[in-house]
Amino acid sequence: MKKNVLYRLYAATFVGICLVPSALMPIAENDSTKEKRTLAEFPEITEDGKLNFDYFTQFESWFSDHMAFRQQLVNADGRVKAAVLGTSPNSKVIVGSDGWLYYSDTADSYLRLNTLSDRAINNMARDLELVNDFCVSNGSEFIFTVAPNKNSIYPEHMPFNYKPSDNRSNYERLAEALEGSGFWCDMKETLLSADSSIPLYHKTDTHWNNLGAYAAHVRLMEMLGHETCPSGTKWTTRDDRQGDLAAMIYPAEDAKDTQVYSDYEYGYQYIGRFSGLDDIDIRTSSEKGEGSLLMYRDSFGEAILPYMAEVYQNAEFSRALPYRIAPQPGQTLIIELVERNLSYLITYAPFMAAPEAEIPDAVSVEHSSSDVTCELAPNGAFMHIFGELPEDYYSGSSTRIFVTADGTTYEAFHGFEDELLGRSGELSDRGFSLYVPMNENITADGIVITAVSDDGRAVSNR
Repeated sequence: MKKNVLYRLYAATFVGICLVPSALMPIAENDSTKEKRTLAEFPEITEDGKLNFDYFTQFESWFSDHMAFRQQLVNADGRVKAAVLGTSPNSKVIVGSDGWLYYSDTADSYLRLNTLSDRAINNMARDLELVNDFCVSNGSEFIFTVAPNKNSIYPEHMPFNYKPSDNRSNYERLAEALEGSGFWCDMKETLLSADSSIPLYHKTDTHWNNLGAYAAHVRLMEMLGHETCPSGTKWTTRDDRQGDLAAMIYPAEDAKDTQVYSDYEYGYQYIGRFSGLDDIDIRTSSEKGEGSLLMYRDSFGEAILPYMAEVYQNAEFSRALPYRIAPQPGQTLIIELVERNLSYLITYAPFMAAPEAEIPDAVSVEHSSSDVTCELAPNGAFMHIFGELPEDYYSGSSTRIFVTADGTTYEAFHGFEDELLGRSGELSDRGFSLYVPMNENITADGIVITAVSDDGRAVSNR
Protein backbone atom coordinates (compact mmCIF):
# COMPACT_ATOMS: atom_id res chain seq x y z
CA MET A 1 0.00 0.00 0.00
CA LYS A 2 2.83 2.44 0.90
CA LYS A 3 4.60 1.65 -2.38
CA ASN A 4 1.43 2.41 -4.36
CA VAL A 5 1.07 5.75 -2.58
CA LEU A 6 4.71 6.64 -3.30
CA TYR A 7 4.33 5.62 -6.94
CA ARG A 8 1.22 7.75 -7.30
CA LEU A 9 2.84 10.68 -5.53
CA TYR A 10 5.88 10.39 -7.78
CA ALA A 11 3.72 10.20 -10.89
CA ALA A 12 1.60 13.16 -9.80
CA THR A 13 4.71 15.23 -9.05
CA PHE A 14 6.23 14.37 -12.42
CA VAL A 15 3.05 15.25 -14.30
CA GLY A 16 2.67 18.46 -12.27
CA ILE A 17 6.19 19.59 -13.13
CA CYS A 18 5.54 18.85 -16.79
CA LEU A 19 2.33 20.89 -16.68
CA VAL A 20 3.94 23.98 -15.14
CA PRO A 21 5.27 25.38 -18.47
CA SER A 22 1.80 24.91 -20.00
CA ALA A 23 -0.14 26.30 -17.04
CA LEU A 24 1.96 29.44 -16.81
CA MET A 25 2.00 30.20 -20.55
CA PRO A 26 -0.65 32.96 -20.27
CA ILE A 27 1.46 34.98 -17.82
CA ALA A 28 5.01 34.09 -18.89
CA GLU A 29 6.51 35.89 -21.87
CA ASN A 30 9.41 34.81 -24.04
CA ASP A 31 11.75 37.33 -25.62
CA SER A 32 13.09 36.14 -28.98
CA THR A 33 15.38 39.11 -29.61
CA LYS A 34 18.44 37.49 -28.04
CA GLU A 35 17.98 34.34 -30.12
CA LYS A 36 17.65 36.52 -33.24
CA ARG A 37 14.61 34.75 -34.62
CA THR A 38 10.85 35.16 -34.83
CA LEU A 39 8.70 32.98 -32.59
CA ALA A 40 6.17 30.70 -34.28
CA GLU A 41 2.64 32.08 -34.55
CA PHE A 42 -0.47 30.25 -33.37
CA PRO A 43 -1.74 28.21 -36.35
CA GLU A 44 -5.13 28.41 -37.99
CA ILE A 45 -7.28 25.30 -38.47
CA THR A 46 -8.15 26.47 -41.97
CA GLU A 47 -6.05 28.41 -44.48
CA ASP A 48 -7.52 30.02 -47.60
CA GLY A 49 -10.79 28.20 -46.94
CA LYS A 50 -9.08 24.79 -46.82
CA LEU A 51 -8.28 22.48 -43.93
CA ASN A 52 -4.75 23.05 -42.63
CA PHE A 53 -3.20 19.57 -42.58
CA ASP A 54 -0.04 20.98 -40.99
CA TYR A 55 -1.97 22.30 -38.00
CA PHE A 56 -0.57 19.89 -35.41
CA THR A 57 3.02 20.34 -36.61
CA GLN A 58 2.59 24.12 -36.49
CA PHE A 59 0.93 23.89 -33.08
CA GLU A 60 3.89 21.91 -31.76
CA SER A 61 6.26 24.62 -33.02
CA TRP A 62 4.11 27.34 -31.44
CA PHE A 63 3.94 25.50 -28.13
CA SER A 64 7.70 24.92 -28.06
CA ASP A 65 8.34 28.63 -28.64
CA HIS A 66 5.81 29.95 -26.12
CA MET A 67 5.86 27.57 -23.17
CA ALA A 68 6.74 29.17 -19.83
CA PHE A 69 10.41 29.20 -18.78
CA ARG A 70 11.49 28.25 -22.30
CA GLN A 71 14.50 30.58 -22.24
CA GLN A 72 15.61 29.24 -18.87
CA LEU A 73 15.39 25.67 -20.16
CA VAL A 74 17.26 26.59 -23.35
CA ASN A 75 19.86 28.36 -21.23
CA ALA A 76 20.34 25.33 -18.97
CA ASP A 77 20.59 23.05 -22.00
CA GLY A 78 23.22 25.36 -23.52
CA ARG A 79 25.33 25.48 -20.36
CA VAL A 80 25.27 21.70 -19.89
CA LYS A 81 26.11 20.92 -23.52
CA ALA A 82 28.86 23.55 -23.69
CA ALA A 83 30.50 22.53 -20.40
CA VAL A 84 30.11 18.75 -20.58
CA LEU A 85 29.98 17.91 -24.28
CA GLY A 86 31.63 20.96 -25.86
CA THR A 87 28.68 21.26 -28.23
CA SER A 88 26.03 23.89 -28.90
CA PRO A 89 22.23 23.56 -28.72
CA ASN A 90 21.96 26.19 -31.47
CA SER A 91 23.09 25.28 -34.97
CA LYS A 92 24.25 28.89 -35.52
CA VAL A 93 26.84 28.71 -32.73
CA ILE A 94 30.07 26.70 -32.51
CA VAL A 95 31.44 26.13 -28.99
CA GLY A 96 35.22 26.49 -28.94
CA SER A 97 37.77 26.18 -26.16
CA ASP A 98 38.30 28.55 -23.21
CA GLY A 99 34.81 30.04 -23.54
CA TRP A 100 35.24 31.15 -27.17
CA LEU A 101 32.17 30.98 -29.42
CA TYR A 102 32.10 31.13 -33.21
CA TYR A 103 29.41 31.77 -35.81
CA SER A 104 28.61 28.57 -37.72
CA ASP A 105 28.17 30.46 -41.01
CA THR A 106 31.96 30.90 -40.98
CA ALA A 107 32.63 27.15 -40.80
CA ASP A 108 32.95 26.64 -44.58
CA SER A 109 35.39 29.54 -44.85
CA TYR A 110 37.45 28.16 -41.97
CA LEU A 111 37.42 24.60 -43.32
CA ARG A 112 37.96 25.86 -46.89
CA LEU A 113 34.97 23.87 -48.09
CA ASN A 114 32.35 24.81 -50.70
CA THR A 115 34.67 27.55 -51.91
CA LEU A 116 33.79 29.79 -54.82
CA SER A 117 35.05 28.92 -58.29
CA ASP A 118 38.19 30.54 -59.67
CA ARG A 119 35.96 32.22 -62.23
CA ALA A 120 33.86 33.78 -59.45
CA ILE A 121 37.00 35.11 -57.75
CA ASN A 122 38.27 36.63 -60.99
CA ASN A 123 34.81 38.11 -61.63
CA MET A 124 34.94 39.82 -58.23
CA ALA A 125 38.37 41.25 -58.93
CA ARG A 126 37.30 42.63 -62.31
CA ASP A 127 34.14 44.21 -60.91
CA LEU A 128 36.12 45.93 -58.16
CA GLU A 129 38.54 47.21 -60.81
CA LEU A 130 35.58 48.75 -62.65
CA VAL A 131 34.48 50.52 -59.46
CA ASN A 132 38.02 51.80 -58.91
CA ASP A 133 38.30 53.01 -62.51
CA PHE A 134 35.03 54.92 -62.10
CA CYS A 135 36.22 56.55 -58.87
CA VAL A 136 39.59 57.53 -60.34
CA SER A 137 37.93 59.02 -63.43
CA ASN A 138 35.63 60.97 -61.12
CA GLY A 139 38.47 62.37 -59.03
CA SER A 140 37.73 60.28 -55.94
CA GLU A 141 39.60 57.58 -54.00
CA PHE A 142 38.50 53.97 -53.55
CA ILE A 143 39.48 51.35 -50.96
CA PHE A 144 38.08 47.83 -50.63
CA THR A 145 38.65 45.74 -47.52
CA VAL A 146 37.35 42.52 -46.00
CA ALA A 147 36.73 42.09 -42.28
CA PRO A 148 38.13 38.61 -41.48
CA ASN A 149 35.98 36.01 -39.79
CA LYS A 150 36.90 35.57 -36.14
CA ASN A 151 38.26 32.07 -36.70
CA SER A 152 40.56 33.41 -39.43
CA ILE A 153 42.33 35.51 -36.78
CA TYR A 154 41.87 33.23 -33.75
CA PRO A 155 41.74 29.65 -35.11
CA GLU A 156 43.37 28.19 -32.00
CA HIS A 157 40.08 28.13 -30.09
CA MET A 158 38.08 26.29 -32.75
CA PRO A 159 37.01 22.72 -31.82
CA PHE A 160 39.77 20.17 -32.45
CA ASN A 161 37.59 18.21 -34.90
CA TYR A 162 37.33 21.19 -37.27
CA LYS A 163 40.26 20.43 -39.57
CA PRO A 164 40.75 22.85 -42.50
CA SER A 165 41.26 21.24 -45.90
CA ASP A 166 44.28 21.90 -48.09
CA ASN A 167 42.20 24.15 -50.36
CA ARG A 168 42.89 27.86 -50.52
CA SER A 169 40.17 30.02 -49.01
CA ASN A 170 38.07 32.56 -50.88
CA TYR A 171 39.85 35.33 -48.96
CA GLU A 172 43.32 34.08 -49.90
CA ARG A 173 42.48 33.77 -53.59
CA LEU A 174 40.76 37.17 -53.77
CA ALA A 175 43.69 38.79 -51.95
CA GLU A 176 46.05 37.32 -54.55
CA ALA A 177 43.84 38.52 -57.42
CA LEU A 178 43.78 42.07 -55.99
CA GLU A 179 47.42 42.27 -54.95
CA GLY A 180 49.06 45.32 -56.43
CA SER A 181 45.73 46.89 -57.41
CA GLY A 182 46.29 49.93 -55.21
CA PHE A 183 42.79 49.84 -53.74
CA TRP A 184 42.98 46.51 -51.85
CA CYS A 185 43.50 46.67 -48.08
CA ASP A 186 44.50 43.27 -46.66
CA MET A 187 42.90 43.49 -43.24
CA LYS A 188 43.71 39.89 -42.33
CA GLU A 189 47.43 40.56 -42.59
CA THR A 190 46.96 43.77 -40.59
CA LEU A 191 45.19 42.07 -37.68
CA LEU A 192 47.43 39.01 -37.60
CA SER A 193 50.50 41.23 -37.35
CA ALA A 194 49.02 43.52 -34.69
CA ASP A 195 51.05 43.61 -31.47
CA SER A 196 48.37 43.42 -28.80
CA SER A 197 48.10 41.51 -25.54
CA ILE A 198 44.34 42.10 -25.66
CA PRO A 199 42.34 39.99 -28.16
CA LEU A 200 41.03 42.05 -31.08
CA TYR A 201 37.77 40.09 -31.28
CA HIS A 202 35.11 39.34 -28.67
CA LYS A 203 35.14 35.83 -27.19
CA THR A 204 31.35 35.39 -27.30
CA ASP A 205 30.45 37.71 -30.17
CA THR A 206 30.89 37.52 -33.94
CA HIS A 207 32.72 40.82 -34.30
CA TRP A 208 36.00 42.55 -33.61
CA ASN A 209 36.07 44.75 -30.51
CA ASN A 210 36.88 48.47 -30.40
CA LEU A 211 40.61 47.78 -30.36
CA GLY A 212 40.40 45.52 -33.41
CA ALA A 213 38.29 48.14 -35.19
CA TYR A 214 40.88 50.79 -34.31
CA ALA A 215 43.67 48.69 -35.82
CA ALA A 216 41.56 48.40 -38.99
CA HIS A 217 40.95 52.16 -38.99
CA VAL A 218 44.66 52.94 -38.67
CA ARG A 219 45.48 50.70 -41.64
CA LEU A 220 42.80 52.29 -43.81
CA MET A 221 44.04 55.77 -42.97
CA GLU A 222 47.63 54.76 -43.73
CA MET A 223 46.60 53.62 -47.20
CA LEU A 224 44.74 56.87 -47.82
CA GLY A 225 47.46 59.10 -46.35
CA HIS A 226 44.86 60.53 -43.99
CA GLU A 227 45.19 61.59 -40.36
CA THR A 228 44.13 58.86 -37.92
CA CYS A 229 41.78 59.25 -34.99
CA PRO A 230 43.69 59.78 -31.71
CA SER A 231 43.55 56.79 -29.35
CA GLY A 232 43.73 58.85 -26.17
CA THR A 233 46.17 58.16 -23.35
CA LYS A 234 45.16 54.60 -22.47
CA TRP A 235 42.88 51.67 -23.27
CA THR A 236 40.71 50.11 -20.57
CA THR A 237 38.44 47.06 -20.51
CA ARG A 238 34.94 46.63 -19.14
CA ASP A 239 32.72 43.55 -19.12
CA ASP A 240 29.68 45.29 -20.56
CA ARG A 241 29.30 43.85 -24.07
CA GLN A 242 26.33 41.57 -24.77
CA GLY A 243 27.83 38.86 -27.00
CA ASP A 244 25.48 38.01 -29.86
CA LEU A 245 26.59 34.36 -29.92
CA ALA A 246 26.29 33.95 -26.16
CA ALA A 247 22.78 35.41 -26.30
CA MET A 248 21.73 32.72 -28.77
CA ILE A 249 22.64 29.80 -26.52
CA TYR A 250 22.32 31.46 -23.10
CA PRO A 251 19.18 33.60 -23.65
CA ALA A 252 18.18 33.74 -19.97
CA GLU A 253 21.53 35.19 -18.88
CA ASP A 254 22.84 38.70 -19.09
CA ALA A 255 26.11 37.26 -20.36
CA LYS A 256 28.67 40.03 -20.72
CA ASP A 257 31.78 40.04 -22.86
CA THR A 258 34.83 42.28 -22.55
CA GLN A 259 34.85 45.52 -24.50
CA VAL A 260 37.86 47.81 -24.91
CA TYR A 261 37.63 51.59 -24.54
CA SER A 262 39.97 54.52 -25.09
CA ASP A 263 39.72 57.69 -23.03
CA TYR A 264 39.65 59.89 -26.14
CA GLU A 265 36.70 62.30 -26.24
CA TYR A 266 35.03 62.35 -29.67
CA GLY A 267 33.80 65.59 -31.19
CA TYR A 268 31.79 64.35 -34.20
CA GLN A 269 28.02 64.74 -34.36
CA TYR A 270 25.22 62.78 -36.02
CA ILE A 271 23.31 64.62 -38.73
CA GLY A 272 19.59 63.97 -39.07
CA ARG A 273 17.77 61.04 -37.56
CA PHE A 274 19.90 58.55 -35.62
CA SER A 275 18.60 55.62 -33.56
CA GLY A 276 21.61 53.30 -33.38
CA LEU A 277 24.80 52.13 -35.06
CA ASP A 278 22.85 49.47 -36.95
CA ASP A 279 20.85 52.09 -38.88
CA ILE A 280 20.86 51.61 -42.64
CA ASP A 281 22.16 55.14 -43.25
CA ILE A 282 24.12 57.31 -40.82
CA ARG A 283 25.52 60.78 -41.51
CA THR A 284 28.07 62.59 -39.36
CA SER A 285 30.05 65.80 -39.28
CA SER A 286 33.23 66.68 -37.42
CA GLU A 287 34.86 70.07 -36.97
CA LYS A 288 38.15 68.28 -36.35
CA GLY A 289 37.89 66.26 -39.55
CA GLU A 290 39.01 66.82 -43.12
CA GLY A 291 37.51 65.63 -46.38
CA SER A 292 34.41 63.66 -47.24
CA LEU A 293 33.76 59.92 -46.82
CA LEU A 294 31.20 57.50 -48.23
CA MET A 295 31.57 54.10 -46.55
CA TYR A 296 29.57 50.99 -47.31
CA ARG A 297 29.82 48.64 -44.37
CA ASP A 298 28.11 45.77 -42.58
CA SER A 299 27.85 45.00 -38.85
CA PHE A 300 31.65 45.09 -38.53
CA GLY A 301 31.45 48.75 -39.47
CA GLU A 302 29.65 49.67 -36.25
CA ALA A 303 32.81 49.61 -34.12
CA ILE A 304 34.91 51.41 -36.72
CA LEU A 305 32.36 54.16 -37.38
CA PRO A 306 33.36 56.53 -34.52
CA TYR A 307 36.99 56.62 -35.63
CA MET A 308 36.07 57.34 -39.25
CA ALA A 309 33.43 59.91 -38.30
CA GLU A 310 35.95 61.79 -36.16
CA VAL A 311 38.55 62.29 -38.90
CA TYR A 312 36.26 63.23 -41.81
CA GLN A 313 34.50 66.55 -41.93
CA ASN A 314 31.50 64.91 -43.55
CA ALA A 315 30.81 61.19 -43.61
CA GLU A 316 28.02 58.87 -44.72
CA PHE A 317 27.85 55.24 -43.60
CA SER A 318 25.48 52.91 -45.40
CA ARG A 319 24.42 49.26 -45.10
CA ALA A 320 22.31 49.40 -48.27
CA LEU A 321 22.66 46.80 -51.01
CA PRO A 322 23.41 47.06 -53.84
CA TYR A 323 26.16 49.65 -53.40
CA ARG A 324 25.26 52.96 -55.03
CA ILE A 325 28.56 54.08 -56.53
CA ALA A 326 28.30 57.84 -56.92
CA PRO A 327 31.14 59.49 -54.98
CA GLN A 328 31.63 63.21 -55.35
CA PRO A 329 34.95 64.52 -56.74
CA GLY A 330 37.50 64.52 -53.95
CA GLN A 331 35.43 62.11 -51.84
CA THR A 332 36.76 58.83 -50.44
CA LEU A 333 34.75 55.65 -51.06
CA ILE A 334 35.38 52.64 -48.81
CA ILE A 335 33.65 49.29 -49.10
CA GLU A 336 33.98 46.95 -46.10
CA LEU A 337 32.55 43.44 -46.34
CA VAL A 338 32.87 40.55 -43.89
CA GLU A 339 34.72 37.47 -45.15
CA ARG A 340 31.78 35.08 -44.86
CA ASN A 341 29.75 37.24 -47.27
CA LEU A 342 32.25 37.56 -50.11
CA SER A 343 29.73 36.01 -52.49
CA TYR A 344 27.75 39.28 -52.23
CA LEU A 345 30.26 40.73 -54.69
CA ILE A 346 28.83 38.60 -57.51
CA THR A 347 25.26 38.70 -56.24
CA TYR A 348 24.66 42.44 -56.01
CA ALA A 349 26.01 44.37 -58.98
CA PRO A 350 26.86 47.97 -58.01
CA PHE A 351 24.26 50.55 -58.92
CA MET A 352 26.23 52.88 -61.16
CA ALA A 353 26.36 53.92 -64.78
CA ALA A 354 28.03 51.14 -66.73
CA PRO A 355 31.31 52.27 -68.29
CA GLU A 356 31.32 52.64 -72.04
CA ALA A 357 33.89 50.33 -73.62
CA GLU A 358 35.18 48.88 -76.86
CA ILE A 359 35.51 45.22 -77.70
CA PRO A 360 39.23 44.49 -78.33
CA ASP A 361 39.97 44.61 -82.06
CA ALA A 362 42.35 41.66 -81.94
CA VAL A 363 39.70 39.10 -80.99
CA SER A 364 37.79 36.99 -83.48
CA VAL A 365 34.18 36.74 -82.36
CA GLU A 366 32.43 33.37 -82.57
CA HIS A 367 28.67 33.03 -82.77
CA SER A 368 26.90 30.89 -80.20
CA SER A 369 23.47 29.39 -80.73
CA SER A 370 23.05 28.71 -77.00
CA ASP A 371 20.20 30.56 -75.31
CA VAL A 372 21.14 33.65 -73.33
CA THR A 373 19.00 34.79 -70.42
CA CYS A 374 18.60 38.54 -70.78
CA GLU A 375 16.02 40.75 -69.11
CA LEU A 376 15.33 44.47 -68.85
CA ALA A 377 13.91 46.47 -65.95
CA PRO A 378 13.52 50.29 -65.78
CA ASN A 379 15.20 51.76 -62.70
CA GLY A 380 14.86 55.51 -62.37
CA ALA A 381 17.06 57.20 -64.96
CA PHE A 382 18.56 53.85 -65.95
CA MET A 383 17.63 50.70 -67.76
CA HIS A 384 18.78 47.64 -65.83
CA ILE A 385 20.05 44.87 -68.13
CA PHE A 386 20.79 41.55 -66.46
CA GLY A 387 20.82 37.82 -67.02
CA GLU A 388 23.02 34.74 -67.31
CA LEU A 389 25.30 33.44 -70.06
CA PRO A 390 25.70 29.80 -71.14
CA GLU A 391 28.83 27.90 -70.21
CA ASP A 392 30.23 27.93 -73.75
CA TYR A 393 30.77 31.70 -73.49
CA TYR A 394 33.65 31.17 -71.07
CA SER A 395 37.24 30.04 -71.51
CA GLY A 396 40.61 31.01 -70.08
CA SER A 397 40.92 32.17 -66.46
CA SER A 398 38.86 35.37 -66.66
CA THR A 399 36.19 36.79 -68.92
CA ARG A 400 34.96 40.33 -69.59
CA ILE A 401 31.36 40.84 -70.70
CA PHE A 402 30.42 43.56 -73.19
CA VAL A 403 26.82 44.57 -73.82
CA THR A 404 25.87 46.57 -76.90
CA ALA A 405 22.51 48.35 -76.68
CA ASP A 406 21.20 50.74 -79.34
CA GLY A 407 24.66 51.14 -80.86
CA THR A 408 26.58 51.81 -77.62
CA THR A 409 28.82 49.20 -76.00
CA TYR A 410 29.27 48.94 -72.23
CA GLU A 411 31.23 46.62 -69.96
CA ALA A 412 28.96 44.70 -67.58
CA PHE A 413 29.46 43.62 -64.01
CA HIS A 414 29.35 39.90 -63.22
CA GLY A 415 26.43 40.14 -60.78
CA PHE A 416 23.90 37.32 -60.82
CA GLU A 417 20.56 38.93 -59.95
CA ASP A 418 19.04 35.85 -58.33
CA GLU A 419 15.87 37.49 -57.02
CA LEU A 420 15.11 39.42 -60.20
CA LEU A 421 15.58 36.23 -62.19
CA GLY A 422 13.21 34.30 -59.95
CA ARG A 423 16.04 32.12 -58.59
CA SER A 424 16.34 33.49 -55.07
CA GLY A 425 19.23 32.02 -53.09
CA GLU A 426 21.05 30.60 -56.11
CA LEU A 427 24.61 31.59 -56.93
CA SER A 428 26.10 31.64 -60.41
CA ASP A 429 29.48 32.70 -61.80
CA ARG A 430 27.92 33.29 -65.23
CA GLY A 431 25.74 36.27 -64.37
CA PHE A 432 25.91 39.76 -65.86
CA SER A 433 24.31 43.00 -64.73
CA LEU A 434 24.62 46.65 -65.69
CA TYR A 435 22.77 49.97 -65.65
CA VAL A 436 22.69 52.06 -68.83
CA PRO A 437 20.98 55.42 -69.48
CA MET A 438 17.24 55.04 -70.01
CA ASN A 439 16.50 54.55 -73.69
CA GLU A 440 13.14 53.45 -75.04
CA ASN A 441 14.84 51.99 -78.12
CA ILE A 442 16.57 49.31 -76.06
CA THR A 443 14.89 45.90 -76.31
CA ALA A 444 16.02 42.48 -75.13
CA ASP A 445 15.96 41.14 -78.69
CA GLY A 446 18.24 43.93 -79.92
CA ILE A 447 20.94 43.54 -77.27
CA VAL A 448 24.27 42.04 -78.36
CA ILE A 449 26.30 40.33 -75.63
CA THR A 450 29.95 39.47 -76.23
CA ALA A 451 32.13 37.57 -73.76
CA VAL A 452 35.88 38.04 -74.23
CA SER A 453 38.18 35.69 -72.31
CA ASP A 454 41.82 36.32 -71.50
CA ASP A 455 42.88 33.49 -73.81
CA GLY A 456 41.75 35.60 -76.81
CA ARG A 457 38.51 33.74 -77.44
CA ALA A 458 35.30 35.78 -77.86
CA VAL A 459 31.71 34.52 -78.10
CA SER A 460 28.60 36.51 -78.99
CA ASN A 461 24.85 35.94 -79.33
CA ARG A 462 24.77 37.85 -82.67
